[in-house]
Order: sequence, then structure tokens, then C-alpha cells
Amino acid sequence: MMERLRSDGLNHGPDISGRPGDLTRRVRTTICLWDARLRTLTAEPEKGLATAEYAVVMIAATGFAGLLVAILKSGTVRTLLTNLVKQALSV
Repeated sequence: MMERLRSDGLNHGPDISGRPGDLTRRVRTTICLWDARLRTLTAEPEKGLATAEYAVVMIAATGFAGLLVAILKSGTVRTLLTNLVKQALSV
């Protein structure tokens, strides 16, 4: 039977009538590849999570700071804070 040659250079195909070692080698290769893939996926699955959490916190903090600036610029709040500081300093 004829075997297919893939781009990875390994022979894959239906020919199992050859030497018994060929099938064993293919099975071991497949197991090793799956093992490597599983180890890669489970090594540090949350490695980039800290960066993503940091970005979300920074966006939230920036939004909160913008809201605070908008509130503090209003005349009512400015008058209230000025009176509060004057009372604190007069004591």
C-alpha cells in the first residue's frame, strides 16, 4: 500500500502491514504529540490574565476619575467643598 507524506515529514497512512515497529513508532509519536499539546494547554492557562485584569482596572479607575472631575467642577459641589474647608480652618 502507498503511504501519504505530510508536510511535517512523518509518514501517515493506512499501511499497517509493514514492520510491527512502524505502528508502534506511530502510536508513540501520536501519544507524544498529544502529551506535548496537553502540557502546553495546561502549563499556565491564566498567564495573561493578570495583564487583562490590570487593563480592566485601569479603565475603570480612569472612568471613575473622569466622573469625579466632572462632579467637582460643578458649582454646587465647589461651593459645598469651599464652605467645608472654611469651617475646618476656622475651628
